[in-house]
Amino acid sequence: MSQANELKQLSQRLQQFAQDRDWEQFHNPKNLSMALIAECAELVEHFQWLSIEQSQNLEADKHQEVAMELADIFIYLIRIADQLDIDLLAVANQKTTINAQRYPVDKVKGSAKRAEEY
Repeated sequence: MSQANELKQLSQRLQQFAQDRDWEQFHNPKNLSMALIAECAELVEHFQWLSIEQSQNLEADKHQEVAMELADIFIYLIRIADQLDIDLLAVANQKTTINAQRYPVDKVKGSAKRAEEY
């Protein structure tokens, strides 16, 4: 099965999950984006006081907790895209192409400047 089909199936499963619980009434772009940022903050908490090395070498239990936070973020992202009829794979590919033009390798390699600074 292609990734696009898997993403579509997951989107449908999430929609059914919300419908079964009568949560669709709460799942609008505003509420979902607020929930998304809350989940992002929960992810950040796991790394807040770690060194770079520690953040790259999480213990198994911490790794699992981070995985669950990423799953929450992914779920809310899919739900927002579904509510706004946005094809995440298509726009991610489009954005990657735009970024490749904004950040050409010969100008940006090894630098963390913003596009406007080049």
